[in-house]
Amino acid sequence: MNEAIKPDVIVIGAGIIGISIALKLQLEGKQVLVLDRKGIASETSAGNAGAFAFSDVIPLATPGIMRKAPKWLMDPLGPLSVCPTYALKILPWMFQFWRASWKDKYQAALNAQTELMNLSKAALERQIIAVNGEALIRREGQLQLYEGLAEFNDSLASWKTRQDLGVVFEFLEGPEEIAKIQPGIDPRFTHAVFTPEWKNVVHPAKWTQHLANAFEKLGGEIAIESIQSIDLKEKSVVLKCDDKDYETEHIVLAAGAWSKAFAKSIGDSLPLDTERGYNTTLPANAFDLKTHITFSNHGFVISKVGQGVRVGGAVEFGGLDLKPNYKRADVLLNKAASFLPELNITGGVQWMGFRPSMPDSLPVIDYSTQSKRVIYAFGHGHLGLTQSAGTAELVSDLLTEKKASISMTPYSATRFQ
Repeated sequence: MNEAIKPDVIVIGAGIIGISIALKLQLEGKQVLVLDRKGIASETSAGNAGAFAFSDVIPLATPGIMRKAPKWLMDPLGPLSVCPTYALKILPWMFQFWRASWKDKYQAALNAQTELMNLSKAALERQIIAVNGEALIRREGQLQLYEGLAEFNDSLASWKTRQDLGVVFEFLEGPEEIAKIQPGIDPRFTHAVFTPEWKNVVHPAKWTQHLANAFEKLGGEIAIESIQSIDLKEKSVVLKCDDKDYETEHIVLAAGAWSKAFAKSIGDSLPLDTERGYNTTLPANAFDLKTHITFSNHGFVISKVGQGVRVGGAVEFGGLDLKPNYKRADVLLNKAASFLPELNITGGVQWMGFRPSMPDSLPVIDYSTQSKRVIYAFGHGHLGLTQSAGTAELVSDLLTEKKASISMTPYSATRFQ
């Protein structure tokens, strides 16, 4: 066995969360090594919609959500489904999700989500400056669409909540008003809400790679390794890999949906599961997209990725091992073609990824219960890219035992015990 390699910090996971954390720590003078089994943005961080969704402060577990769930679950290709073979495994998570929808838990999660969003929004601007990244940011807003007055009225309570929390938006009524923001939408969509401060990256994989390049220029290192075990010692942590060991003072576990098994191996059982999402990325000129479009009542979005268009969304509970069901991507694409009659849906590339999700829609950003040498940073669900820069700052605070700018209690690793 080779002599152990000893950086100050090892970050497990080279997705957007892990790379953002590594960059922040390297900027602060730590010597950081990132380990990932496949490489930079090789899993979920490569295929998301590329949105910084700071206006999405409302947790998924809203009061009354469980009354709607059975209707959704009746459609195996609808916006929410549970694979029959996974139904028993997901029951404990679903119970915690139901509990998180109670008014007391919901309000606390809403407040915590808002605080993390506000921090992350400011942290992103600091990150953009640090890496000279403005050229990779699209500041084109978001259009959320509704079919008819009844559907729009059903959304008003959520927009009132956002307004109370400082989210900037504008109501649009009529296809003509909507077309001023985005032409080419079917006139069945009679109402919309435009959030002008919404931002996207030009390409999520390229953004993560850009951050990784900045990290490496500062002296950080990234290696492809499959970690076999985590060994907690009194004054260090040893990661055992296939043909070498890595020893460090601290590790940060930011391996997305794969974090659950690592945490369990060192003694922390957490209700982390994966919402499998699907998309199709269409080639350049598929549609003249002016802004990010959200069809919230159909569970999918359309965004620009590079020169192409990405159509994706939905939630499928099926764990990490079940084969993808790309019929779900086909359903989304066909809906998109109906909603945007000028959309060319030929030549697309399909993809399925894993959103690492906690039942209350809040990530875990905390020390392991077993050792302060292990810091957790996972479970961001649909908001990994959105909250990446803010999470990096909070992890830095934990590592240096500095008082964070927001309360860390809502993101505790023990909140479900």
